[in-house]
Amino acid sequence: MFTPVDKNQREIITLSLQVLENALQRAPKEKMGTAEVRLALRCLMPHCPERWPLFTFWDGSISENDLGRSASMTAGYNGIRLQLKASGALR
Repeated sequence: MFTPVDKNQREIITLSLQVLENALQRAPKEKMGTAEVRLALRCLMPHCPERWPLFTFWDGSISENDLGRSASMTAGYNGIRLQLKASGALR
């Protein structure tokens, strides 16, 4: 069951995605396993029916390998967006 999405939740989703996008931009140069990323992923969790994209993004963000980090985070981010669309949380 998904959490209903009201105006406030849509704003939280939007801000969470912005945090993840900013992390993706910096991922090729540094590890991104930050509290901000963790909080953004946690805020998105009620709206993602499958958890794998969230875990993939987080696992990628703490990776030592620059190329692998970017690839995993990108795959996770794309999966997150698909899950949000499927749940109706993202238009």
